[in-house]
Amino acid sequence: MNDASPDSASQPWANGLYSILRHGTTLTTCESEPVKTPGCIQAHGVLLVLRLADLTILQGSDNTQQFFGEPLSGLLGQRISRVIGAQRQDYLQNMLQNELLERNVVYAFTLEAREGKAALDVCIHTMDGVALLEFEATGRQAGQAERDYFSLLKSAVGRLQTATGLRGFCERVTTEVRAMGGLDRVMVYRFHADQHGEIFAESKRDDLPAWLGLHYPATDIPQPAREIFKKLWVRPLQDAAGSLVELVPLANPDTGKPLDMTHCALRGASVMYTEYLANMGVAATLVMPILVDGELWGLIVGHQYQPTYFGHQMRAACELIAQVVSLQLKSTDALEQQAYRLKVDAVHQQLIAKAAQVGDLMAFFNGEPTLLDAMQADGAALFHMGRWWCVGRTPTDVQLDALAQWLNQRAELDVGARPVYATDSLLQDYPAGADITGVASGVLAVRVSRLRQDLILWFRPETAQTIDWAGDPNDKIVATGVNGARLTPRGSFELFVESVQARALPWSVMEIESALRLRLLVMELVVARTEQLTELNVDLTTSNEELDAFAYVASHDLKEPLRGIHRYAHQMVESTQGLDPENLQRAESLMRLTLRMDSLLDSLLHFSRMGRTRLDFEDVNLNSVVADALEMVGVRPADNRCTITLARPLPMARCNEVHVREIFSNLISNALKYTRQERPHIDIGYLAPGEPGLPVDAPAQSSDQMVYFVRDDGIGIEKRHFEQIFRMFKRLHGRNEYGGGMGAGLSVVKKVVGRHGGIIWLDSTPGSGATFYFTLPATSTALP
Repeated sequence: MNDASPDSASQPWANGLYSILRHGTTLTTCESEPVKTPGCIQAHGVLLVLRLADLTILQGSDNTQQFFGEPLSGLLGQRISRVIGAQRQDYLQNMLQNELLERNVVYAFTLEAREGKAALDVCIHTMDGVALLEFEATGRQAGQAERDYFSLLKSAVGRLQTATGLRGFCERVTTEVRAMGGLDRVMVYRFHADQHGEIFAESKRDDLPAWLGLHYPATDIPQPAREIFKKLWVRPLQDAAGSLVELVPLANPDTGKPLDMTHCALRGASVMYTEYLANMGVAATLVMPILVDGELWGLIVGHQYQPTYFGHQMRAACELIAQVVSLQLKSTDALEQQAYRLKVDAVHQQLIAKAAQVGDLMAFFNGEPTLLDAMQADGAALFHMGRWWCVGRTPTDVQLDALAQWLNQRAELDVGARPVYATDSLLQDYPAGADITGVASGVLAVRVSRLRQDLILWFRPETAQTIDWAGDPNDKIVATGVNGARLTPRGSFELFVESVQARALPWSVMEIESALRLRLLVMELVVARTEQLTELNVDLTTSNEELDAFAYVASHDLKEPLRGIHRYAHQMVESTQGLDPENLQRAESLMRLTLRMDSLLDSLLHFSRMGRTRLDFEDVNLNSVVADALEMVGVRPADNRCTITLARPLPMARCNEVHVREIFSNLISNALKYTRQERPHIDIGYLAPGEPGLPVDAPAQSSDQMVYFVRDDGIGIEKRHFEQIFRMFKRLHGRNEYGGGMGAGLSVVKKVVGRHGGIIWLDSTPGSGATFYFTLPATSTALP
């Protein structure tokens, strides 16, 4: 990454030579600071830069007098033996030849105390053709032994391996790092998808305020700093309020380039960062990255409230912990995701098994479990059989229709094996969805059928909980510095509560994959069900043909012996000799029964012919059909026995005229028959697709079809009888009530409608009449 900002030419360090001491207060944006080449170090140590070829000192921090008793001007151009002696120079030369030191900081030796100067630990690494030597006070009293960090580290790693769950693991991390470093507070700071941070786990002194759960804007850790954390494992800052020492000269005299201090423990800290810490009352920090697959998952952040020495061995132990945590966090997170995946898949398998048992995907919503019990979502919806089936909190059907229309145009749902769309901010892609963000800011959608455009949707609402921000995330304070206005960190860490707008919790990769697996299971079920239905339809077609043939033969062949019985009974009645009154009455009853049987056989024969005869369709004027039907039932315009109303002319239809006349004649006949009105009123009409007027419980498949109706003001029908009235020979009243009859008329109507590819249903309230609706979807044409 290039540290220079896009507008670096306008900065005081346009030549690329930046110094915090000279330029740190001129910043207007955090992203503009070249944090890798700060030109300064922390004053508690010394940095010397050596030419690799001859170990000549090329650059150094301007505080060598304090540590070595000799000014930097006297050291530049000299070999490093001038500071550490010839023997140690040879030792360094051997390290450089035999060890991998490029961007890898290694402890070299400890320079003994001399003439009132403290003992110094020396670390070395190489970078871009130079060797960087860092000298730091050991921090140990004379005779004081170094802590056994190996044993501490071994025990800490063992305890980390016993932690369960992601949060439990992170809590253990904070406890172990705090104990390792003797820190006042340690936090695991987790980055979210939008790069803002959250304190995910915390261990602290009892007297300190809790920061667990606080959120921080993404700008609090600018991108240049995040990039550096991808390249090192520990970043110490021993005294945030401590002074800085500039590197002299700022440019390498051999190359003219600034020194890259990415891996230096002594690297100077940004003025923005140190002021930020001061605002929190923090005096020293120790920060370690958590990397997952090379990306910054979060940080382990340690705070001290007084300047603190962080020795190289302690830093090395924390560095190793950071590496262990990065590796183990990935597996811990994977195990947690695996447990979630197994739970989701188990519920999906139960749903599929239940759907297979009942033969319908409605099992996803009826009983336990439901489609919502698997995924972490607030609502789920399935578009199936021309309508929406919903559970939990979802948009309305109208909103779902609009969303589905938009989704079905998305390229993501046209990807053959992976037709899936997932977002945690629907409004960004679908501005028309502003009214559904409360329930559907997050949407996960899979397409089940390309032909019918069936969808399964899961919804997550706009993040309902408020986020506790440590300060206003939109507050960027600009103060006046020595070089004019500059950016300074927020001075207030009062809670700033902001609701996340139009954004939901993001869908994980596992959730998306589980949704796709459910799609495959549903498709397998549908295919299996289709094959099963095909077999059943073949069997049913054969059975229906056989049944129609049987009904025809039976009704036709039974009529001849029945006529013989009727003739003999009639002769017995006509010849009264030898019959007493009782037997005469029996003979008359026999005649009535044969007449009834003959009517039943006529109805059965007529019904069987409906299934056997071929229907020829032609363009028919339905107004003429209704006129003929009225004449068939004996109703003429001049009659006063009833009122027939057609609100508007009926459309043309391509149908079988004779059979459709029978639909109207049967429905009108029933309207005249089942009434208590002296002058019944009958409405005949139609509703074009999209016109209002259909009852709310109308079948979904009628929504885009022409719907015809016959409405009366008769006795009505109870809802529990709606299915029964279409059965053959089923009457709801006594044989002789309401004009009698065989109960075959509505069975014939339903069969005729079905042979036209339509459906028939009714809407009725007892005592208030009934309305019969039917469609002829395969034959309707445009209005004349």
